[in-house]
Amino acid sequence: MASEDEDRPRQAVAHEIGQDLSMLSLEELTARIALLRGEIDRLEAAVAKKRASRDAANSIFKS
Repeated sequence: MASEDEDRPRQAVAHEIGQDLSMLSLEELTARIALLRGEIDRLEAAVAKKRASRDAANSIFKS
C-alpha cells in the first residue's frame, strides 16, 4: 500500500543562485547542473532569436 508521501506530487527541482549546497546529495547537485545547463541553452536560444530579429530590422532600416 502506498504511503501518503508517495501519493503527493514531487516538487520540481528549483535552484536559487547563491543557496547553500552543503545539504544536497550528489544526485541532487547533478540534477541541478543539468537544470542550469538546460536553462543556459534556453537563454542562449532566446538571445540568438532576439539578435536575429534585431539584425533583420537593422538591415531593413539601413537600406
